[in-house]
Amino acid sequence: MTSPYQASPPDPPARGPRKLLPDLAPWRASRDFRLLWTSGCVTSFGSFLTYVAVPLQIKELTGSSFAVGLVGAFELVPLIVFGLWGGALADALDRRKLVLCSEAGLALLTGLLLLNALLPSPLLWPIYLVAALVAAVDGLQRPALDSLTPRIVAHDQLTAAFALNSLYRNVGSVAGPALAGIVVATAGVQTAFLLDVLTFVVSLLLLARMRAVPPPSGADKPSVRAVITGVRYAWSRKDLLGTYVIDTCAMLFAFPVAIYPFFASELHADWALGLMYGATAVGALAVSATSGWTSQLHRHGRVLVLAALGWGVAMVLAGLAPNIWLVLLCLALAGGADQISGTARSTMWNQSIPDGVRGRMAGVELLSYSVGPQLGQVRAGGMAGLVGVRGSIWMGGAACVLGVVALAAALPRLLAYDDRTDEHAAAVRAEHEALAADRLAESAVPAA
Repeated sequence: MTSPYQASPPDPPARGPRKLLPDLAPWRASRDFRLLWTSGCVTSFGSFLTYVAVPLQIKELTGSSFAVGLVGAFELVPLIVFGLWGGALADALDRRKLVLCSEAGLALLTGLLLLNALLPSPLLWPIYLVAALVAAVDGLQRPALDSLTPRIVAHDQLTAAFALNSLYRNVGSVAGPALAGIVVATAGVQTAFLLDVLTFVVSLLLLARMRAVPPPSGADKPSVRAVITGVRYAWSRKDLLGTYVIDTCAMLFAFPVAIYPFFASELHADWALGLMYGATAVGALAVSATSGWTSQLHRHGRVLVLAALGWGVAMVLAGLAPNIWLVLLCLALAGGADQISGTARSTMWNQSIPDGVRGRMAGVELLSYSVGPQLGQVRAGGMAGLVGVRGSIWMGGAACVLGVVALAAALPRLLAYDDRTDEHAAAVRAEHEALAADRLAESAVPAA
């Protein structure tokens, strides 16, 4: 019997155009990865149904853009608090069981949205309450979900696994909102919520077939002290710290999504607003669909820095572009750079973080890529009032470039990271191989 943790024999190097195709090694080698990937693919499309339906329902109930934007305020604090706590739980409990239970919780909360939508006069306050609870449950689930992959995929296949995960997420980001818009427009928000609940049912059936992923022996019990231990570990690893702060810098200064409607109006292209929202996902999808080359990368810190610079430069060009088509091209280039950055970040995290603190680090990561975009939208909107929409976009991109350069100079450990020589990556690789050997030995013992 083959262990789910056992590395498969390496495939021969791809040549020619094959080098651009996604590396399917994790899919072929790990049954649990196939189940997890398919579950994520299903719920990704379902979640976009609710993502589109909720603001539309609030708009119909209130007619207020402020009321729609208020959803983000209800989501932010629960996401921060429960994201950190979820990381501690992921290190102390069976990660697969934690993901399964939280998935059931998300299905139940979506069911509450459905019941509220079916009322003769739907209420507003339950929507905000459910939004806050969904953020809390998502905060509990995400660290366990993100830290599952290193336990079910061979160490040398982690980059490929992230690229495959990004592929379905980017496809969902492009097709999901379009599909959701059609469903909501033709069948109403009730149907959108119902279909989302059904996708959760399918996801639960898939996750239930996965093997247990118990915590490592001697795992810390979930506590405030355990959370602090995780934060201290993150602070002690200046290479990891660099991945967090550079991503936050890029999103803080160059994430102008909140002012896209005003930008489209300035370009006399209100018809293209949806294209602007989807352009970065198109660029990211193009990279993830041709991601075979990423498995050959080793200096992930340098790749991360270069990609973050590319994101900032693309936003500068978008702010200066004279017409909508050049703007869309620049946004797509930004999305491709962000996808490369995400691949480098995820690979570094999964390759070099010990399993004993992996969940807590996933909680820290959740904050780094969730808080930055939220603050970035506030920055973009406030700056647009001072220097105009175009100024807010291109100046934000320039600030991103300067900030990334300064942070990279201040964190030489990030630039020096090389998975072939890094001591932390070597330790995690040895930990992974030992776990694979133990699992293989257990599977070889005949049942009593």
